[in-house]
Amino acid sequence: MTGTSRTSRTSSAPLGRDAGRYLLPGEKAVVNQRRHWAALVRPGVRGVPVLALGVWVLALDPDNRFTVVLGLVVVLGALGYLGLAVAEWWIRHFLVTKRRVLLTSGVVVRKVAVMPLRRITDLTYQETLVGQVLGYGGFRFESAGQDQALSQITYLPDAKTIYDEISQLLFPTDSGNRGGGEDEEGGPPPGRPPAPRPALPAGDGRQPTGPIPGFRSRYPRPR
Repeated sequence: MTGTSRTSRTSSAPLGRDAGRYLLPGEKAVVNQRRHWAALVRPGVRGVPVLALGVWVLALDPDNRFTVVLGLVVVLGALGYLGLAVAEWWIRHFLVTKRRVLLTSGVVVRKVAVMPLRRITDLTYQETLVGQVLGYGGFRFESAGQDQALSQITYLPDAKTIYDEISQLLFPTDSGNRGGGEDEEGGPPPGRPPAPRPALPAGDGRQPTGPIPGFRSRYPRPR
């Protein structure tokens, strides 16, 4: 699988205005994903039975004002809960660029968690049995032993491909280093020491080739 096809698969979710405005000028998302639809199963299991109960109470006795109001409150509460869950699923984006990792979330209060790639010390790929069947997985990031908001990412579709993309950014190979040998900030990629400076030739007037005047060594000269 080539890098182009892998990028197209991990960037399947449309990068909306809410997620795109948190990228820096000229910064492009290598990975752009919403959570898997399986993230809506738990809110659905909680909200749908309550919605059905509210409808049942609402239709139990249409002439009873108390049951009608109670059923209406339960129905509106369940619809609001399910609507917030769907809106949160739609807004939440997991973004990875050549510089950092971002997670946008929040409907009423917007939150953006950011972690520079150079601070990631360990990356763990997790895939449960249900995730293997439905096609989703998760990651655990560790950054210098600190508890970060991005420490746990769950319900990512095509997680194996995303894992390969992040691994290439964190641990570039000799043949395909990160960003052609340097990151977007112009420095060497993380995990690779800078190129050694060439030694100055002896006798060019900048490196002394003989004994330094006024310097006394504590070791005697060999005779």
